[in-house]
Amino acid sequence: MRWIILLVIYLLVDIYAFQAVRTLSRNYWVYGLYFTISLLVIGVVIYQLTDQSSSRVLSPNRMLAFGLLLAVFVPKIVLIIFMFGEDVVRLFVGVYFKVTDPKEAYFIPSRRKFISTVALGIAAIPLASLLYGMYRGKYNYKVLKYVLEFDDLPEAFDGYTLTQISDIHSGSFDNRKKVQYAVDLVNEQKSDVILFTGDLVNNVAAEMNDWFTMFSELKAEDGVFSVLGNHDYGDYVDWESSEAKIENLDRLKALQGEMGWNLLLNEHRYLERNGERLALIGVENWGAGGFKKAGNLEQACEGLATNEFKILMSHDPSHWQAEVKESEKNVHLTLSGHTHGMQFGIEIPGWIKWSPVKYRYENWAGIYEEFGRYINVNRGFGYLGYPGRVGIWPEITVIQLKKRKNV
Repeated sequence: MRWIILLVIYLLVDIYAFQAVRTLSRNYWVYGLYFTISLLVIGVVIYQLTDQSSSRVLSPNRMLAFGLLLAVFVPKIVLIIFMFGEDVVRLFVGVYFKVTDPKEAYFIPSRRKFISTVALGIAAIPLASLLYGMYRGKYNYKVLKYVLEFDDLPEAFDGYTLTQISDIHSGSFDNRKKVQYAVDLVNEQKSDVILFTGDLVNNVAAEMNDWFTMFSELKAEDGVFSVLGNHDYGDYVDWESSEAKIENLDRLKALQGEMGWNLLLNEHRYLERNGERLALIGVENWGAGGFKKAGNLEQACEGLATNEFKILMSHDPSHWQAEVKESEKNVHLTLSGHTHGMQFGIEIPGWIKWSPVKYRYENWAGIYEEFGRYINVNRGFGYLGYPGRVGIWPEITVIQLKKRKNV
């Protein structure tokens, strides 16, 4: 039934949007091309969703099908908005003339080519953007650098740098050269420590088989530390048994150790410099709105004094809002990911920063500060669902810690 509903909605949108094409052209080859593309795209989507397992796993092929569906469907929604608006005006005009001159035959004015031309021109923008996002945007890596000042930062860590990456989603990658470039770009920052804030895979540990060696190349003086994200637990897979699910998670944890990463599971480690230290805390995934709540801040901070300087890695930024920012644990800086910035939005530094995900997450990209405590939400290294990025580019974050000078 759900496939029938999907198909009916798709075809209704398709037919209605076609009115703009028919207004501008009487060429039957154009009509044929329009419907051929539409049928091919919906056919590929249905095939990808029915030919494979019934699980919710998003393979690269499924994501490609979904991306193509978005690329042809969203522009048609734009067309419909214009067409429907014009149809409403045409209807009112027809009714007006019928009421004011009832002797005349009732008619609705013909559709105007100007409106159809404008609609098609505007619809071309999301079409081109979504296709660009799939072709280039998903690997358009950006290094974003911040300097954060703290009154109580240990002197030895004045100038200390950390590089944060998040949401690798290795099961989505389809270009080794581009991913290798990004890994090299992380190392080129030469930060004191590299911190990964969860979602190494989409669903299963085996997704890292082709990328294990590459991500093992990540190196920093104080090491590479990581935490788990919601996708790392395998919750979105139909496992043959609970034992298989547990085995997969155990393999994912072991794999990070084999790559030379230090996985923190509701625990902390100390980073030391010249006899001083700061605490690096890592919790398991804690997310609001139905996401897994395995994170335990109390356990992770056990034994830490309130006045010690603390950096927390927690995958989901909703954890900061719910538990961390006002916690008596006094966490100075939290590093999160998870939102991907929805992989779609508009960002012009100093002017605008917008994505639909802002209506779901209060903290969705970049640095935020409340009560003198900070969170950085990384926009993500990889991608999931829509196999691309538009306006919200994949991110490598570099944060320098500075001790605030009293003047």
